[in-house]
Amino acid sequence: MNWKERAIKCLKDSLYPISTELNEIDWKSGLSEKTERLAQHLCAFSNLEGGGFLVFGVNNDATMFSVAKEQADEIIKTLGNIALNNLSQSIQIQHNTTEYNGNALLFIYIPEQTEKPVYLRGKTIYDSYRRSAGQTVKMSPHEVKQMIAESQGLLFHEQIAQTKLTADDVLRLLDYDCYFQLTKRNLPENKTGILDALVDAEFIVKQGDYWNITNLGALLFARDLTKFKGLEYKTLRIILYTGKGRIEAHPELNFKEGYACGFEHFIQFIMERTSVEVIEKVFRETRVSYPERTVRELLANSLIHQDLWQSGTHTMVEIFPDRIEMTNPGTPLVDINRFIDTPPKSRNEKIAIMMHLFDLCELRGSGVDRAIEAVEKAILPAPKFIKGDFYTKVVIYPKKTFAEMTREDRIRACYQHCCLKYMDNEKMTNQSFRVRMGIEEKNYSIVSRIIRETINTGLIKGYAPENIVKKAVSYIPYWG
Repeated sequence: MNWKERAIKCLKDSLYPISTELNEIDWKSGLSEKTERLAQHLCAFSNLEGGGFLVFGVNNDATMFSVAKEQADEIIKTLGNIALNNLSQSIQIQHNTTEYNGNALLFIYIPEQTEKPVYLRGKTIYDSYRRSAGQTVKMSPHEVKQMIAESQGLLFHEQIAQTKLTADDVLRLLDYDCYFQLTKRNLPENKTGILDALVDAEFIVKQGDYWNITNLGALLFARDLTKFKGLEYKTLRIILYTGKGRIEAHPELNFKEGYACGFEHFIQFIMERTSVEVIEKVFRETRVSYPERTVRELLANSLIHQDLWQSGTHTMVEIFPDRIEMTNPGTPLVDINRFIDTPPKSRNEKIAIMMHLFDLCELRGSGVDRAIEAVEKAILPAPKFIKGDFYTKVVIYPKKTFAEMTREDRIRACYQHCCLKYMDNEKMTNQSFRVRMGIEEKNYSIVSRIIRETINTGLIKGYAPENIVKKAVSYIPYWG
């Protein structure tokens, strides 16, 4: 796909199903007189993976108009001069005028630069900009350092967490027993065999007579992450609230274990704290409020896809009487409406591979599907995914009656069910959604109303709208 085709695709994605500016594209109704702000936009797109686009002829309310040739020439000239003279390095921008929905729109393509970050000329490297939630914002110092490291090919998991350790120090700091248990291998008979295995796994590296532990080794198998400088904020925090708000809470817990060696402990704790005891016919029974598969996959996602470069923030699980919220540092790298069908762009590919190797989570790209599938089987409200400026959050809910569900809950369930059916090479129908919601057949009209409302949001579309028998019409996601 060339840049012109990608520009049109980005524009469509920003307009449909819900009109909103994306990180990859910025709508413009005209050329700003603020040269520095324009330079900031060019910086941000130059630092964005794959680059991005300014599109002139689109107003803030997503209405469009044709850009006159004289106006287009002035925009191209002005931005070209800024690209050559106002940035830390001169960049080459490209342009194209394309008709879209009867309007002549001007697209300016700003390619990603090899040497990053790009910043404003005459200022420091900390005057670098990035795209976040469809806006151009200044980078934080840690984001600048992250981009420098990544542009030099230094990945977070490869960096060193502790240096100049003896063999005994390594074995004291890392839970090597758990590593061999998870890989279903026998524990070597001697210290050398253990260290060799940890080297092969890239958890430690030799440095003369000493050993260094990598971030990968510490994050996955540290007995105590707070013993590693720089990783103190990578521990998992779990907070239990007594009410539906955040006013009253039990003392928060920091789980200091690495993600792989502590994962089963994390899950067990959450499941125990969200289970309820019921008595039926004199027998006491413990019932879970949330499917373990859902908790497992979504927690693994939060840990794996966090922005490890972002300092001072933990991955956090907040347990309320009426929901669980899981929040991790870093905005999602894919559209939250496409979590089900799109394999995630993992910031931490190596960690994702290792967690799957240990059978702690699903294959890359199928975890969210399986999490939502478990929710559907239990007839629970659909999970809610939230994209923040610096974080990603997922909210899962326990049992609700249909009457207790909001309109948003019902539409979200309809869309996610439609996505799951499509991924299984099937189509959603009134009947399949009735089963998913636990609604009797005689109430099919209620389901028809929810489907109609979901179509109106643009999230799904009819597959056979000409079918006379409306109950037999099937539906697919908007991207299908």
